[in-house]
Amino acid sequence: MCLNATCLVKNNDYLYYHMNLKNLMMWGVIIFLIVGLFQLFQNPDRVVSGNKIAFSNFLKNVEDGRVVQVEIKGNNIDGVLSDGTVFSTYAPNDPNLVEKLTSKGVSITASPQEDKMPSLLGVLLSWFPMLLLIGVWIFFMRQMQGGKGGAMGFGKSKARLLTETKGRKTFNDVAGIDEAKEEVEEIVEFLKDPKKYRRLGGKIPKGALLIGPPGTGKTLLARAIAGEADVPFFTITGSDFVEMFVGVGASRVRDMMEQGKKNAPCIIFIDEIDAVGRSRGAGLGGGNDEREQTLNQLLAEMDGFDTHEGVIVIAATNRPDVLDPALLRPGRFDRQIVVPNPDIVGREAILKVHIKSINTGPDVKLRVIARGTPGFSGADLANLCNESALLAARKNKRIVTMSDIEEAKDKVMMGAERRSMVMTDEDKKLTAYHEGGHAIVALNEQASDPIHKATIIPRGRALGVVWTLPERDKYSNTREYLEANISKAMGGRVAEEMIFGHDKVTSGASSDIQMATKLAKDMVTKFGMSKDLGPLTYGANEDEVFLGRQITRQEHMSEETAKKVDAEVKKIVDAGYERAKKILSEKLDDLHKLAKALLVYETLSGEEIKDLIYKGISPQLPTAEDKDTEESSVLGSLGLKPKPAH
Repeated sequence: MCLNATCLVKNNDYLYYHMNLKNLMMWGVIIFLIVGLFQLFQNPDRVVSGNKIAFSNFLKNVEDGRVVQVEIKGNNIDGVLSDGTVFSTYAPNDPNLVEKLTSKGVSITASPQEDKMPSLLGVLLSWFPMLLLIGVWIFFMRQMQGGKGGAMGFGKSKARLLTETKGRKTFNDVAGIDEAKEEVEEIVEFLKDPKKYRRLGGKIPKGALLIGPPGTGKTLLARAIAGEADVPFFTITGSDFVEMFVGVGASRVRDMMEQGKKNAPCIIFIDEIDAVGRSRGAGLGGGNDEREQTLNQLLAEMDGFDTHEGVIVIAATNRPDVLDPALLRPGRFDRQIVVPNPDIVGREAILKVHIKSINTGPDVKLRVIARGTPGFSGADLANLCNESALLAARKNKRIVTMSDIEEAKDKVMMGAERRSMVMTDEDKKLTAYHEGGHAIVALNEQASDPIHKATIIPRGRALGVVWTLPERDKYSNTREYLEANISKAMGGRVAEEMIFGHDKVTSGASSDIQMATKLAKDMVTKFGMSKDLGPLTYGANEDEVFLGRQITRQEHMSEETAKKVDAEVKKIVDAGYERAKKILSEKLDDLHKLAKALLVYETLSGEEIKDLIYKGISPQLPTAEDKDTEESSVLGSLGLKPKPAH
């Protein structure tokens, strides 16, 4: 039995091949008919006539006795010469012709002149160019409209009805968004038992809007609602409404609502509704704009819905700020459900769902993975599980271990390793001290997050990375935490200056300086953490929609205020620089020790760094035998036998 992903790829390849073959055959037939018609009309006599000769030559052949047989049809004569040559000619009104032929012993066959009534083939040939043009036009119209409802079915809805008998999604397949599931449970209960709410005079919301960042599971949640309620589920995207023809979008909205009423109770799911639901008046087309007409029709249809029809419209978007206010008022999308990125508990629950289809070893700790993936969405976690399986398969492993997941996480977050990148010993040494400076400062800043990993292996655009992970999800940051991050960012530049001198510092700290400057500026202008400027907001950004686009307008500060802001930002960054310099001056031996270890091992975990600095324990390089032993122990715990050695 093949995996679901493999089957899906095979089915997609088959459909793609089938569609391409069908299109090629259609074009082949059209080209063949055009070429044949061209040849036919270029030389039509070749089809209806044989070897045509002059009448004088015909008479000469009769006199010479070379004509054996003739067939006379009116003035047209077809015949055969003594050498077997077939000929044809046109004869004038010659009353002595039959007598001449008889005297020479020619076999004569006569028949009356055929009527000029065109045959069926002639009619078809005469109408063929027009029929061909009509056929080509219908073909292109069907291609343009996706073949929905024939060539004239422009106004038909493109909503697809999902009637899943296998693979139906339920709330058990949705994890990490418990609050959002609670919000939609009422919709499911209404679809199952609408009388429960009608008895008390309650009205179910006509529409629900799922709001959240990409990949958080908005579409999956909508499918789970349909699966739990066991009702028809129509799905369509916002871009499917708008076409090049004026009025098509509004017609499709009407048709979609009619389909919903016929299949009530049901759910209509509109994905990426911002494609058609943007604020009106922002485009150049005014009231005649096709998108605005589509939105007006959608507003009218939802406003006219009877709440007892059992048709619920669910929409999803990650840009609620650009939606038209009329779309969000009560009576249309009454309920707005936020689907955020999951917290650590939600990430662990999502990992449990996606890890079911993967053979994992007992060393895989989902809690540790969830802690190490802050800010990941459900789609990101699914991609992480898939990447770990691919990496393990590439190494010919039978199970996925924690090391595979860690490697996949590093690849997803920081990019693939660039081991082929050629670095000189001087570059490696400078990178080791730079990353060592970050790590030593992070270890000695009480408010900093714990170190998870340090590496001097180039990944993505970075030559090295020191990775710190929070022990829990943070929703607000203290002043000391922000100052610790600025100090940690300055640690790399300070280490370069202390070890290599002021003239040997590199541009590798540019991203660190940019991050520190941004944090300091946010502390001053947004968080109100400046004693001199006080708890005020300076230079706030405001988002506006202009000509269908979202632009950011920044309020201008006075010149005097801007100077004070710049001075405060510099003061905070300089303070972080001095703190990092003080820490590295006191812990210079630790910096040398860690840099040398990074040059040898290239990558060190947080625990290995702590053991090296605090206990003086050096890490051990894993050998091939250690890896075989580890894999054998993991397989043995699962009741599997390791592969025999080759």
